[in-house]
Amino acid sequence: MLSHEDNTLITRVSPGTPMGETMRRYWIPALLSWELPEADCPPVRVRLLGEDLVAFKDTEGRIGLLDEFCPHRRVSLFFGRNEECGLRCVYHGWKFDVAGECVEMMNEPAELNFKHKIRATAYPTVEMGGIIWAYMGPPALRPPPPQFHWVQMPATHRHVSKVLQESNWLQGLEGGIDTSHAPILHRLISETSTQPGFKPSNPFVRGQAPNLVVDLTDYGYQYAGVRSLGETEVHIRTYHFVMPFHQLRPSRTETGKPSVAGHIWVPIDDVTTMIYNWEYSLGEALNEEDRLERRLGNGPLDVDQVTFRSRKNRANNYLLDRNVQKTETFTGIEGINVQDRALQETMGAIVDRSREHLGPADKAIIQARRLLLQAVHTVQEGGTPRGVNPTYYGLRASEGVLPRDADWRELLTPEMAEIDILQTVQPALYAGAKVPDAGTCGNKATR
Repeated sequence: MLSHEDNTLITRVSPGTPMGETMRRYWIPALLSWELPEADCPPVRVRLLGEDLVAFKDTEGRIGLLDEFCPHRRVSLFFGRNEECGLRCVYHGWKFDVAGECVEMMNEPAELNFKHKIRATAYPTVEMGGIIWAYMGPPALRPPPPQFHWVQMPATHRHVSKVLQESNWLQGLEGGIDTSHAPILHRLISETSTQPGFKPSNPFVRGQAPNLVVDLTDYGYQYAGVRSLGETEVHIRTYHFVMPFHQLRPSRTETGKPSVAGHIWVPIDDVTTMIYNWEYSLGEALNEEDRLERRLGNGPLDVDQVTFRSRKNRANNYLLDRNVQKTETFTGIEGINVQDRALQETMGAIVDRSREHLGPADKAIIQARRLLLQAVHTVQEGGTPRGVNPTYYGLRASEGVLPRDADWRELLTPEMAEIDILQTVQPALYAGAKVPDAGTCGNKATR
């Protein structure tokens, strides 16, 4: 359990809150790359950590992320004109570049020339892995770009999507790092069921309740669920938790390809979360079936691609089918991630953790809370929190069935990281991953 005070401390993310200021020390997914498909396309509203923003791609392909409201009369720049290397407010014609600099004022005499005194709040961005990431913290403390192993994969082998969850971000994260629930909530009752989930023959389901092993790292932790399989074998499933909101896990694609997958639980505000879902194949390229995400319930068939709201939601009880629950699946809800969202949203907007009763199976959740509280205190004291430095760049995840007496760390840890990438990480290598320069328009780059 957590005290009311600590629960508030790590769940509230609005500007000025301790957790909000801590979150702003990391790169944060802001939107999917395809939402800004071309230069001078329509701007897109973005809400992050309780701030209303607007994103646009200018004439030269640079991405700006500005305060949604014009600094002149606070009109929404979502209705602005994206033209000639800037976003122009349609109320009085003030125009802003990707750095937030005011470059034109249509309603003011040119001789007054005070546009250089005006700027909109602007955040640096970088585009990686099909996501546009934002940094919202102190400019001098901007970390290296989020060069996860998965963002380095070719687009042919990588897929990313997102879906809205109507609850606090921490409820989603805690579900994602809770390995003990997965073979229960997501199990199939029948071996012949065509529903998404884990069949009774899967060692993940056949194994006994897990013993959790959590190894702290400078990015968060690596952990494993160790499940007995009879007298001679164990099933091991390993994960990573990368501060403050990343999960990496072993998986398989829709068509059965071995893969690594994960989620990022991005706080929109205190009571709403955008979940980014990513996956990459360890072998063959992904096909169209893989990208539909039918097994997870995150794809275009299940999620409105404008609002990113699931078509299975609280208003329709997530299309719960009681007959399916009796004969095929443990929940009667279709879609593995839909099942997660359904249960996490039933906790309420922000769950009261002071009323919980935790056990050994919650070890990973308990440790994550400790790390988050520690990160808040570290930032308050002027330090650098875990997960800011680029030691997570090569991380992967793994699972397997091993002899009971085998050293699973020795056997599986090499598969948990791409060693070649880790050995070549140097600050200079990624120094170029910055917001593009001014280009021919003469505008300044985002700072």
